[in-house]
Amino acid sequence: MAKVALVTDSTSYIPKELLKNVDLHIVPTIVIWAGEEMRDGVDIQPGEFYKRLASASEMPTTSQPTPNDFKTVYEKIVTGGQKDILSMHVSAKLSGTIASAQQAASMVTDANVEIVDGKSASMGTGWPLLQAAKAAGAGKSLKEVAEAARKARDHSGVLLLVDTLEFLHRGGRIGGAQRFLGTALNLKPILEVVDGAIEPVERVRTKSKAIARIVEVLEERVAGRNPVRVATIHANALDEAKQLKALVDERLKPTESVITDVSPSVGTHTGPATLGLAYMAGID
Repeated sequence: MAKVALVTDSTSYIPKELLKNVDLHIVPTIVIWAGEEMRDGVDIQPGEFYKRLASASEMPTTSQPTPNDFKTVYEKIVTGGQKDILSMHVSAKLSGTIASAQQAASMVTDANVEIVDGKSASMGTGWPLLQAAKAAGAGKSLKEVAEAARKARDHSGVLLLVDTLEFLHRGGRIGGAQRFLGTALNLKPILEVVDGAIEPVERVRTKSKAIARIVEVLEERVAGRNPVRVATIHANALDEAKQLKALVDERLKPTESVITDVSPSVGTHTGPATLGLAYMAGID
């Protein structure tokens, strides 16, 4: 057993094939829909969520896990024999999840809990967590595991191609992309998570041109750094995600390349048909 236990929230949505031999504790965020509270990834899965979203008259909202949700997980880890815990989560600028984790950490006296702001979401947090898992598996200390996570975080990023800004605007997560509101419907916004907030990159005419352009932007961000790991993320847009992944694989030849869903709690704010590229570059 590793000295350091790893905890995250369900927004990271790391593909199962990357979690083999990784002991990761996941605290679900909450999707609230028509008065019903559902745990993301437990009570509702992406396929079901986006199918329902397509015809819903009432839109869902989200809530971060409670401090007690985190406290329960931390205490379970301590009972299992580990006292050092790295808890890395979705950006504090996008969710109150970090605040809940911090409150919980102050209530668990038998554990050393290091809270790390992932300053991102989805696999923008997932890739750094996997680096932290490597460090933990190598027997590193909590301080060293946290340093590995932060270093990987600072070499990671997320680019998003949304079908509409409506969902980000309604959920209050639109950030600097606010200035793209009210533009022509056929202009597709490319966005980026910068220091934990959503910022605009540019608008591109037509979805197909935007898919090509987001790969070019990724090349610019990676800037020749190797190795490159890329997760193509999608909100019920698998065919387009496969097309996007193929372009990424051809142009960047990443060391690792996967496709994963946008979790329901993230999809609540980005909307259906969202595509994205979450990458980590220059980290062995």
